[in-house]
Amino acid sequence: MKFVHMADCHIGGWRDPKLRDISSHAFIKTIDFCIREKVDFVLIAGDLFNTSLPGIERLKIVTEKLKQLHDSGIACYVIPGSHDFSPSGKTMLDVLESAGLFVNVARGKIVHEKLALEFTIDPKTHVKITGMIGKKGGLEKKYYPHLDKEKLESEKGEKIFMFHSSITEMKPKDLKEMDSEPVSILPRGFNYYAGGHVHIVEKYSDKDYPAVIYPGPLFPNNISELEKLHCGGFYFIENWNLKYIPLEIFQTFHVNLEVKDKSANEVTEMLEKEIQHKKLNNAIVTIRLQGKLSKGKQSDVDFKKIFSLCYAAGAYFVMKNTAKLESVEFEAVMINQNSVEDIEETLIQEHAGQQTLFKERMGIVKDLMKVFSQEKDEGERSFDFERRIFDEAEKVVKGN
Repeated sequence: MKFVHMADCHIGGWRDPKLRDISSHAFIKTIDFCIREKVDFVLIAGDLFNTSLPGIERLKIVTEKLKQLHDSGIACYVIPGSHDFSPSGKTMLDVLESAGLFVNVARGKIVHEKLALEFTIDPKTHVKITGMIGKKGGLEKKYYPHLDKEKLESEKGEKIFMFHSSITEMKPKDLKEMDSEPVSILPRGFNYYAGGHVHIVEKYSDKDYPAVIYPGPLFPNNISELEKLHCGGFYFIENWNLKYIPLEIFQTFHVNLEVKDKSANEVTEMLEKEIQHKKLNNAIVTIRLQGKLSKGKQSDVDFKKIFSLCYAAGAYFVMKNTAKLESVEFEAVMINQNSVEDIEETLIQEHAGQQTLFKERMGIVKDLMKVFSQEKDEGERSFDFERRIFDEAEKVVKGN
């Protein structure tokens, strides 16, 4: 028996088109692996897409690959994740399931005030598969206390439980503040627990839970994940033996500098030295700076020059994170307010004073913040959304 367990594909998740394409490419490579290895079935433990209603191009790619999988005689079993639902309840997963491209195994009904999950039996291996959906904010946890675990645990045969939640025993230190639940919320005695949601590669095992697995994302979804994971991947299971398969689509190169008491010009020179003579051909480069500059502002660091050097050395994509880079010209504002509106008001007033803005322009800043905080309407095209935001922002500027 052979199967593949993937999760958190987040296809279409990056804003930049070059990075957004990588998540699609990672999915293509994973499906090609499944077909080449002639696995019996595939598990996708939530968040296939980054949104419930993905763009047509992303949907086309996924549909074509799932069709290839189906035509190769390989079944695909899915549970919805936190990114797979919209407020209206509409999701593209329903369409793909209706087309016969996979089976949603997170199904059940209420029996005597208990949630009785149903098993889906894989026709080739006779493995019994079921699972629980994931919801935004970890709201799926309210279902677990009502789960009829006795029914699930008494089921005979080889079994797989799929879930999309954070398990306390598996959280790394840097995610210790993440809301989570103990592994005991899961029914005991299954052969394999196919997890998703937490973007880490992690295994947990004890006598009641022999293999609880997070495969991590197919491709990292932000700069921090790129720094930690370098690449995405999935698990390949053969006769219950586990093997992690990394997807090294691009090499990564990371620069992480502490710049305390350095001027902006000195930081630029430090970055140049870090990049010089490095082989960056087809690499994703991340630059993270932290500390307080002794002279100059963030904008005085010549990132344009640094990016140009990276691309000249063959880099595929370059990105930076300066969230923890401070300057003497722009001190951090400490606030202690009770609401989002109070926080925004304080930030605007304090930072505006540092930047010597006219007080009569405060209103325009607040109005623009409201405009730019809007989210795209369900079904609204990206072009129309951007046009609407630009139009509303223009009205604010002209009206003030």
